[in-house]
Parts: sequence; structure tokens; C-alpha cells
Amino acid sequence: MTEAWRPDEDLDRPRHAASGPVKVRVPAKINLHLGVGPVRADGYHELSTVYHAISLYDEITARRGDTLTLTMEGEGAGELALDESNLVIRAARALAAHAKVPAHARLHLRKQIPLAAGLAGGSADAAAALVACDALWGLGLSRDELAAIAAGIGSDVPFLVYGGTALGTGRGEAVSPVLARPNTWHWVVAVADGGLSTPDVYRELDRLRDAGQAPRLPGHASNPLLGSADQLLAALRQRDPAVLGAALDNDLQAAALSLRPGLADVLKAGHAAGALAGLVSGSGPTCVFLAADGPHATRIAEDLTAGELCRAARTAHGPVPGARVS
Repeated sequence: MTEAWRPDEDLDRPRHAASGPVKVRVPAKINLHLGVGPVRADGYHELSTVYHAISLYDEITARRGDTLTLTMEGEGAGELALDESNLVIRAARALAAHAKVPAHARLHLRKQIPLAAGLAGGSADAAAALVACDALWGLGLSRDELAAIAAGIGSDVPFLVYGGTALGTGRGEAVSPVLARPNTWHWVVAVADGGLSTPDVYRELDRLRDAGQAPRLPGHASNPLLGSADQLLAALRQRDPAVLGAALDNDLQAAALSLRPGLADVLKAGHAAGALAGLVSGSGPTCVFLAADGPHATRIAEDLTAGELCRAARTAHGPVPGARVS
């Protein structure tokens, strides 16, 4: 069990209301495996996914206030709504309702995770808001309690409360730790211009499957569309980047490529640069590439940057802890 998965050790969060500002850093996530099943009665798809938190961070600062406000800088400034529709505001209000305290805080977001990129940036910010407001208000909730609140905010939010590497089931909100031998994996994150709507990508996958243009992956007899994560989980235990690279997969990749055909060129460029493997992250359009080590990742990022097929190429490593007071 990794350090990120010890919710009883919440020593980074004070048990009394903070007298000054609280800063929380939260990572992006990628999906090492994403098996997408049929649409459920609640409108969500059944998922089997392996989440992995990587060292690309947003930061939220929480200060005392008479109301609840949100300001921001960085990625998406001027584009991202800062009103009640924002997951940060929704998270703060959900926590306040749970604890029966006033939702009063001045929140400021420093954003580096791109919007609508398949990296769960909005969910990460919601997780950071839960941890920051918990500390600001002196609530002292455990990680498990925060994750339970997070499940009502968004499917990826509970994982980003914890971080590390984890298996997600249901619509992704049911999170279990992945018990693997400790290892650090090195990645290159190729950031695309513009984003992709996650609902649009799921709808495109449904269309492709109905048209017979996307494979119906083997799974359980009762759920033939839902691919198993067993191969990926076994690969994580071997600590060999080549073995892990061969096990990476994402059911949503075909749909993302259908909506953004240019991503195929990015994937080809990553392989040409020497990546061990590459895939679309989540619903895209970010592509991620696995490297053998840190210097190898740097070389791949330099080649991708020179090729000008993506807006930016950043190196990262994982797994890393979830939202934490910094």
C-alpha cells in the first residue's frame, strides 16, 4: 500500500480552524486502463479503470471570508466559469452542507492542468477545495469521509482526494487502492490545443460501437463490453516499463481519434521519438507517453515540442499523492 493510501495518517491537515491561508496542491490523473461498458439506468457508463496520479499540479489557496468566492490564474483564466457551476464552488458547498457550517471562504486557483484535456483538472480542483476548506474550517474529516462527499460531486473526484494508483469501478467513483511493488513511472504529457467534451466522447464511442466501428472488448459474460483491468494490474507488479507499456489501453481512444483525427499524428510522433507506449488520456485530447526513465522522458518531450504537433509537452512522474496541504 502506498503512502498516498493511508487515510488514517492525515497529519497534513490541522484539527483546528486555520488562522491563516491554507494552500493545497493536487495532481492530474491519467488512466492506465479504461474499460467502458454499456450505459446504465442513471445515464452513466459502467467503468473499470486504473487511475494514476502524476506530477502535474493545480493549487488552491483558501482564506477566511464572509461569503464564498473563487478567483483564478493560469490555464483557462477568462474561459472557466467561476460561478456556482464550477466544481470548486460545488465542492465547498457540499462540504459545508455535510458539516453544517457556513460556506464562507475566499478561494484562489492557480491552474496548470489544461481544461477538458482528459486529465481530470476540474475534478482535481474539487478535491483540492474539499481538503483546503476542511483545513480552513477545522473540520478534521478523514480522507474516507472527504472521498464520500467527493463521490457526489464527480466520478473522478474521490480518486484525487487519495491519489496514488487505484482501481475505479461503477462510474469511476468507487475507488480501491492498487497494491503493487513501489515504483516510479515516467511520462510525457502532450497537451493539445483546445479540449474535448467528455460526454461527446462517450456518445461517439456509443455511435462507433453501434456502427460496428469500435471493438466490443471481452469482459464478464454478464457485461461483454467491459474490458478487464487484470493485465494492467499484473503489469504494475512487474516494475518493467516495457511490460506496463504493452498493457496500457483505453476504450475511449477510438472515439477521441474519431472526433480529433490529428491526435493520431501525435501518437505516431511519440512512438517515433522512442516512447515505449502512448495512448489518449481518458477522454482526451491529451496524449501520454511512457518512458523508460526521467532522461528518456526529457528526450521524448523535446522531440514532440520540436515537431509542433502539440501545444506543449511536459514530463511527469507517478504515482504521487492526491490533494495535500502544501
